[in-house]
Amino acid sequence: SHRPVKFEHHAPVSFISYKKIAAVSYYKICFLYLIQVTDQLRQFLLLMNHDKTVCLGECDMVYAADSDEVHLPVKRPEEKKKRNLSRLFAKNGDCIGWLCIPDTAVNYPVMNTPDEPQKYLKKNFYGSYSFSGVPFLDARCTLESDNLILYGHNMRNGTMFAGLRGYREQSFCKSHPVIEFETAEECGYYSVFAVLTVNTDNSWYRFIDTETPEEYAKYIEKAKAASLYETGITPEYGEQILTLSTCTGLARDNRLLVLAVKRGRLKNEAL
Repeated sequence: SHRPVKFEHHAPVSFISYKKIAAVSYYKICFLYLIQVTDQLRQFLLLMNHDKTVCLGECDMVYAADSDEVHLPVKRPEEKKKRNLSRLFAKNGDCIGWLCIPDTAVNYPVMNTPDEPQKYLKKNFYGSYSFSGVPFLDARCTLESDNLILYGHNMRNGTMFAGLRGYREQSFCKSHPVIEFETAEECGYYSVFAVLTVNTDNSWYRFIDTETPEEYAKYIEKAKAASLYETGITPEYGEQILTLSTCTGLARDNRLLVLAVKRGRLKNEAL
């Protein structure tokens, strides 16, 4: 014979219990929001306390494209105020430089942790939990790689790499043609040459270094063919590429890439 199945009796959840659950959930949401706001305040204070210069705009760089000739304001290199990167490096040895796109919110330190590739995906500059994280260099890259791939979140509040959304429009690219990436050695100026949307398995993410001019040219040709618009700029073998990668918000594996080629540099004085 089979033993009868015993059903446990659960007391009905009262209205008061539902109120308690709702109250706990509300306070949890408030607590998480407070953490996010506090983290963003700390990031803001980092920017304010950091002795930084204005982005580009005051750099001695001029370049021409096939369709439009763009001349940026010229200022003598010796007059350019340096960022005090040594203070950042002292605070956190994972920091390797500073990324800036003039007249946008993209103005942040850049991290690099080869042994822990995504350490700053959900951590702030100080190592505490952060929903927005900090832009970081692909762990496979070095500062001498052919292609420097930087990752950053596309935040709804407009921070981190949210500013890259503007590059979907060619008019935005024309008004923001240069990206600045400063390291301990130099301040490099990169001209945007292509903007595209890809999936995370796209071959561009496998482009770190190339062995031949033909291999390099193949990557560039493919990227320009997939670009949302023509910029008139074509990188040549030996020129370093800077890739900014962020989520599009359209699909889980969809990414927006802003590709730029190094066309200028200003060597930093010893830190």
